[in-house]
Amino acid sequence: MKVYDSKNIRNIVLAGHASKGKTTLAEALLNVAGATERVGRVDDGTAVTDYDAEEKKRKISVSCAVAPVEYSGKKINILDTPGLFDFAEGAAEGMRAAETALIVVSARSGLAVGAEKAFKNAGSRRMARIFVATKMDDDRADFYKAFNAMAAKFGSSVCPIIVPVIKDGKVAAYYDLVEDKAYSYDGFKASPAEVSHDDAARFDAVKEVFSEAVAGTDEEIMEKYFSGEELTREDRIKGLKIGVADGSIIPVFAVSGLTGAACDKLLDFIAEVCPAPASEYAISGDEPVELSTDVNGPLAAVCFKTVADPFIGKLSFFKVLSGRITPTTAAFNARTGKEERMGKLVTMFGAKQNDCSEIPAGDIGAVVKLAGFSTGDTLCAASNVIRADGVSTPKPTYEMAVKAVKKGDEEKIAAGFSRLCEEDPSLEFSVNNETHEQIIKGLGEQQIDVAVSKLKSKFSVDVELRAPKIAYRETITLKVSAQGRHKKQSGGHGQFGDVFIEFEPYSGEGLEFGERVVGGSVPKNFFPAVEKGLNECMEKGVLAGYPMVGVKATLYDGSYHPVDSSEMSFKMAAALAFKEGVSKAGPILLEPIMTVKVSCNDESMGDVIGDINKRRGRVLGMTPSGDGMQEIMSEIPQAEMATFSTSMRQMTQGRGSFESEFARYERCPEHIAQKIIEESKAE
Repeated sequence: MKVYDSKNIRNIVLAGHASKGKTTLAEALLNVAGATERVGRVDDGTAVTDYDAEEKKRKISVSCAVAPVEYSGKKINILDTPGLFDFAEGAAEGMRAAETALIVVSARSGLAVGAEKAFKNAGSRRMARIFVATKMDDDRADFYKAFNAMAAKFGSSVCPIIVPVIKDGKVAAYYDLVEDKAYSYDGFKASPAEVSHDDAARFDAVKEVFSEAVAGTDEEIMEKYFSGEELTREDRIKGLKIGVADGSIIPVFAVSGLTGAACDKLLDFIAEVCPAPASEYAISGDEPVELSTDVNGPLAAVCFKTVADPFIGKLSFFKVLSGRITPTTAAFNARTGKEERMGKLVTMFGAKQNDCSEIPAGDIGAVVKLAGFSTGDTLCAASNVIRADGVSTPKPTYEMAVKAVKKGDEEKIAAGFSRLCEEDPSLEFSVNNETHEQIIKGLGEQQIDVAVSKLKSKFSVDVELRAPKIAYRETITLKVSAQGRHKKQSGGHGQFGDVFIEFEPYSGEGLEFGERVVGGSVPKNFFPAVEKGLNECMEKGVLAGYPMVGVKATLYDGSYHPVDSSEMSFKMAAALAFKEGVSKAGPILLEPIMTVKVSCNDESMGDVIGDINKRRGRVLGMTPSGDGMQEIMSEIPQAEMATFSTSMRQMTQGRGSFESEFARYERCPEHIAQKIIEESKAE
């Protein structure tokens, strides 16, 4: 594939809800452009952009894939992204690399939450947006119902471009409002057709909506339209270019990805109307700098995706914002401040690597074995350090503990998950030093399941998942005194230590040790041994073996033997006093409480508040956050948070999100504490 100037490059991301036909549409576009000889199918595992073994097995997209085509003198980089919310990182990567979002909607099931979120995300990045109503081949498809839902949700900017011609309740042809012509399709092949349909009045209304939308973008076109003069094709294209670029027009296409009907018209529109890569702002030093898509400009490229595969090696996908990447380019990382040797340059067509001589401004490509770069990093020149916006990686909210099936595989698990986290930054792997568990955290069950599957297939490590242990604490509620007397005779020197210690609740963390010994009943040189013995006991409480907090211990009396007393003796005596005293001091279990900030739609607010209450949570306040959303501040025990991520998604249909952080420890209710103590004893 030849090197294209930025004005002849189009970066297009396919986004939207799961199972609405994004990958099928991508296959149709690739075939129309002549990039494939046959149309791949998701169900057969032959789709170009669903090349991963997990994608073939599950018949869903789990990551962002790139497939460039040459069409009408343009290079069109098609980025196919996952629709499942568990794989939102892939959608975020595609959004970062593209200028235009094709938001795929099923004409059969209508507007879905994933399409709404994609529309909002693309809008926040000021991208051009196009709605594509797929599955028009389905007998249950209703384009106008889907179109009306879009217009009701997103306003008058929604503008029809390709609409179906309905005859006898079926799609007879597709009407191109740009060309003002109808076309019938035999598979991918288009033929001019006569307009003969069931609903002439609605068809005329659609044409009027189109003309008004185009006329509203430019004063000259508007004057022409209102004077009654017929708009030429050039007028329509000019108006559409302006409107699509500034967001005042959101085009809507009716197509069938499965049969290929009208997909050629969509490609024509992308090549002729959609915006080329534009300049964007980045940071140079502490100052903002505008980066134009000029191959002779300062080098700036953002790594928008990473593939860390043990077989094919590491692949870093770059969108070049300014300048160009060549095999001789010095790869300086703005984040790490380190320079690396440039690897081989390739363009990716699904899983296939094609060598290339350079990646110019505005284009997308990949670099093989560029070790020091991660998703979101900026590649630039060491002499002109530039930091561009990275990828908006979603924060993980669902966690599971990982246990090796084969003993001794813990290091392999850590190494494998670290590689997978590098590939998918929305995954987090850590070790909880308190519970001694390995924890994998992600966006949902399916993402974790895919990660575990990849761990087995790519790194030959098998693991089991289970709910993570909760790091409880123990403390006391009463003030008591206790004696600890350690005496042992075993030939030669014996062991003797005797202490009287007062235990009482304390508001701080850990142990506060004090003494008020008088008369030298316990020599000062044994005080540190007593404190050490108490601190060691604090590591395991008397109820369920959890660490103790908030204990004040005061040594006030005791006795010693001039020969048999030693530091070890007093350490043992302190431990005996601790066990006796704490057992009598009203020990209780404390549980961690999380501060949870929930964002949800107005309609689901009642359900969310009800769910928080069911989890023994407390709602602290509610604030409208605009666009029909509410922000709810709450506190929920960590033990009740395990399924909150799944419930939130169900209650809000995927519109909601939440963030949580540790707040404090609170007394655990007696009936729950008793259950935890019994489980601990059983273990």
